[in-house]
Amino acid sequence: MRVISVLILNFYATIKKQTMFQSSEKKEIYYKTDDEIELIRESCLLVSKTLAYVGSLIKPGVTSKYIDIQAETFIRDHHAVPAFKGYRDFPATLCISLNEAVVHGIPTDREIKETDVVSVDCGTLLDGYFGDAAYTFALGGVNSKVLDLLNVTNTSLYKGIEQGMVGKRVGDIGYAIFEYCEKQHKYGVVRDLTGHGIGKSLHEDPDIPNHGKRGNGVVLRDGLVIAIEPMINLGTKEVMGIGDGWTIITSDKKPSAHFEHTIAIRKGKKADILSDHSFIEDAIKKNPNLLEISIKN
Repeated sequence: MRVISVLILNFYATIKKQTMFQSSEKKEIYYKTDDEIELIRESCLLVSKTLAYVGSLIKPGVTSKYIDIQAETFIRDHHAVPAFKGYRDFPATLCISLNEAVVHGIPTDREIKETDVVSVDCGTLLDGYFGDAAYTFALGGVNSKVLDLLNVTNTSLYKGIEQGMVGKRVGDIGYAIFEYCEKQHKYGVVRDLTGHGIGKSLHEDPDIPNHGKRGNGVVLRDGLVIAIEPMINLGTKEVMGIGDGWTIITSDKKPSAHFEHTIAIRKGKKADILSDHSFIEDAIKKNPNLLEISIKN
């Protein structure tokens, strides 16, 4: 029994560390001015361009560590700082998570393969404000079942964003993602990790879960800036940590997908998407090693 208890305690310690990566210096909700939102947009656009640059580099035989080094140079050349590197001792610029890795993968010397899915999460600090976005890339050998997971997850991101209006609640965002991915498509929606507020701090209140009840949770108000990031698994919703202390993988070792936008809630308007995946999509079209990810009807 003691061995089992130690294993359980170690597992929950790892999960706690992962949660801390997402939920750090959180005290209250900060609503942003128009000027602050524009500064966050600039940081998010740099994140988007960095992810597009990453998309141009991905091919079989390249290591995630090489990609990470190139991304750091790209960010610093644009007069910004990688937001993740050194954050709670995270060792890299990017979180690069392959296949069954859900989030927080540490770049390594392992070469990318023709059948890999590669989730890349990136953050920058530019002029005092953070930007955050993520995208999952599919190599040319990825099968149709896994590609459909990526398409559904990408689509669910926009289902959640559609709920980003003044007067709606955080639960409306989570429900839209959950209903589409788990109820309609029978994928596992990760419960243990969430989106978050963002601004002068990388992670602020409120948490933005990818499941929830309509009409429940924090009310969305003008000036709220949040990162919505569905993390969806091909199989079970359950996840676990591995020995590096950071990477979270699916419990059944089936592939996972992760897409993220940062948005601003604006009075009388639809959600203002501050990051821009079109840069990434253009890079994918120019890279013959990658498959295009779609938004399903």
